[in-house]
Parts: sequence; structure tokens; C-alpha cells
Amino acid sequence: MTDDTHTTTDEPSEKRAVVLLSGGMDSATAAAVARDRGYEIYALHTSYGQRTEDRELECARRLAEEFDAADFLRLETDHLAAIGASSLTDEEMAVEDADMESDEIPTSYVPFRNANLLAMAVSYAEANDCGAVFIGAHSEDFSGYPDCRPAFFEAFEDVVDVGTKPETEISIEAPFVEWSKTDIAERGVELEVPYEHTWSCYRENEPACGTCDACAFRLQAFQNIGVRDPIEYAERPSYTDE
Repeated sequence: MTDDTHTTTDEPSEKRAVVLLSGGMDSATAAAVARDRGYEIYALHTSYGQRTEDRELECARRLAEEFDAADFLRLETDHLAAIGASSLTDEEMAVEDADMESDEIPTSYVPFRNANLLAMAVSYAEANDCGAVFIGAHSEDFSGYPDCRPAFFEAFEDVVDVGTKPETEISIEAPFVEWSKTDIAERGVELEVPYEHTWSCYRENEPACGTCDACAFRLQAFQNIGVRDPIEYAERPSYTDE
């Protein structure tokens, strides 16, 4: 576990929130929503052995600066890579091309990842008197990832209530849990999220492939709202009905 850029602040704040800041567009938009709601941001980034962890870390740091985060904490959670069973962390498993009609759990699913990330985020929140933890999960995630379901976040909030100090009150905020990726992109554009400093591709650090699940849903969202995605892609297929 590393804490290479961890800083502390003595500045008081009425509202503080931990934002799980992966460096992707969903977490960046969640950070913008948290800021819009008046929260001071404590950014938590985790590197868990994913193929694009270097680019994601670079983006997360830049986003933390853009959102004037009070603190940026990076944790290495390589136990998820050691456990394996995901194409994001296992080099012997191929990252599949997008199948946007499938209801199957994709190979990119990291077993119980969000429980691991939220547990760390709650520890970080309790230590810094934060009243909320924000995560960017959305409805198109929970169709394929079981740890993105609304019921999961509700249950986890119950665990937080039971497992923290009596005076601690931390809510689990998943503002997009009933939203589509298109809804997120539209709201992010309204909030002027710097999407040029985000990364979603599962395969490459640069340029983004344009054909994995993450690229496909992201490109489709921008195509649906008529805005050009500002990052570079090896190819930009059309993912909208024409």
C-alpha cells in the first residue's frame, strides 16, 4: 500500500465527501456533482493491477487538481490482481470487444471490486470526518456488474451504519445508479467536466482502442448528445442507431 501524494489539511469544512476517483468519465462526473452539491472533495484513487492503471492515475491526479480537492490519496490494492478472474487484471485473458446487447457478466468484471473500494473509501471518510462517499456507478453498469446494483449500495450503507463509530454518519452516494451513460455525459457537459483529462479504455494507455466495452459505451454516450469525445481513439465506430 502506498500513499505517495497524500496531503492533509487543517481547513474546516461544513461538508466533506470522499470521491472514488478512478480517472474515468463516470467518477469525474460524480466529483463534479459532489462539488456542485457543496462538498469539499477528498479524492481516493486505487491502482489494482488493471492494464491502464498508469494512465488512470495520471488522469485522477489531474482531475483532483481541476476539482481543487482538499486531499488526494492513492492506494495500491494489488490483491485484486493476485486474485484474478478478470480480463482487466489477468494478461492471459483477452479484453473482449463490446457486445452492447449482452446481459451476461463480462470478463472485465473484477470480483466484488466495489465492496473493496467502498470499504477503503469509508475508512478514509471516517478518518477525515467526511459525511459521504461518492461512486460513479450507473444503470448500464449494474446490468453486467452485480456490485453496481442499487440494492448493493443500499446494503453497503447499512454495513457502514453498523460498522463505524456511533457518532459517524456516512452516506453512500451513487447519483447515477438509475442513469444511462448518455445521461451522465449530458450532465457532465452541463457541469463543464474536463473530459479531456479522463480515461475509460480497458486495453490501452494511448490511444483508446474504441472497441472495448468501456470505449463503446463512452463513445455512444457522446454520440447520443452530439458532442465529440475529446480523447484520442485508434478508431471511432458509430454506436448510435442511424
